[in-house]
Amino acid sequence: MTLRLVDVGAVSYLRSQTVYHGVAQAFAPETPNTIILVSPKEPYVCIGCNQVLEKEVDVDFCMQNNIPIVRREVGGGAVYLDENQLFTQWIFSPGSVPMRVEERFKMHAYPIIKTYKTLGIEAYFRPINDIQVAGKKIGGMGAAAIGSAEVLVSSLMFDFNFELMAKVLKVPDEKFRDKIYQSLQEYMTTMQKELGTRPDRQEVKKRYIEFSEEVLRDTIEEGEFTDAEMRSIEELDARFSSDEWLHSKEGHIRPAVKIHSDVWVGETSHKANGGLIRAMIRIKKNRIDDIALSGDFTFYPHTKLPEFEKALRQTEITGTALLETIQNFYSQEKVQSPGVEPEDWIQPILSFADSIQKG
Repeated sequence: MTLRLVDVGAVSYLRSQTVYHGVAQAFAPETPNTIILVSPKEPYVCIGCNQVLEKEVDVDFCMQNNIPIVRREVGGGAVYLDENQLFTQWIFSPGSVPMRVEERFKMHAYPIIKTYKTLGIEAYFRPINDIQVAGKKIGGMGAAAIGSAEVLVSSLMFDFNFELMAKVLKVPDEKFRDKIYQSLQEYMTTMQKELGTRPDRQEVKKRYIEFSEEVLRDTIEEGEFTDAEMRSIEELDARFSSDEWLHSKEGHIRPAVKIHSDVWVGETSHKANGGLIRAMIRIKKNRIDDIALSGDFTFYPHTKLPEFEKALRQTEITGTALLETIQNFYSQEKVQSPGVEPEDWIQPILSFADSIQKG
């Protein structure tokens, strides 16, 4: 069956999500495998199907700045979206995609990566669902079973508003928000950042379609939504804009902010006999990439605390490696922390890393 391409162009923030949900909900045996290309006219925040809105998004900031929020039926985290992303949405029959989800992600990533490469951007697939350039994320992917269809979504990143992304997230304090912004700048990239300019959108679409045909081994023909699909899309417009759907309490609270598949930023704490330890941590590939310690503990001399943080960086997050680093620092620098033992520093770090693995 020939693949159908529906290039929707620029639509409302709500419609940029409901188009693929609607096609999936209306999917029937005669429905062709469909690729949708679409961008939102206005900025918005999109949260994953399993997230608790009030715990993930700074709702007050979004309201004050007229940034709408919508919940999707695909997993993943909260993300700021605008016209600088071209969404790639696949709605396929189950038998036309690999059984393993990671293999589906790899297939969906192929035309995006090839498009980037022809533009001079050395992108590659990073399991499980990232597209990266030199260790920096330039795209993520989501998957879901909706109706009778299998759905895969991603985007081509012309540019990204790192500052607004950091501002729309719910964070404990401004120091943490600054760390999120810094981490986004360090570990995310775009066509604008890589090339110094934004390529012609129509040319990017043309290349993407060409490489989609290559990986899917089929001809792509432009088409339109059916009447049944449009009715489904319009029904979802109403559902997705309802408070009941948006403020659903079902879901779990993510332990940290995922920058990309290898990088997480979060806060953790531990009550030691000598006081409360708070740690803001950035983990990269199971090592401490950055850490900031605070609390009401005593660390003598206090001027050594920044050096202690520095010593912890790049340490592998295992009890053995952390203990060795901490004991060596205490011995070499002659520091004292009454009531705070080496295990007290280790416990919140291991607990945080474990929560990411489970979360």
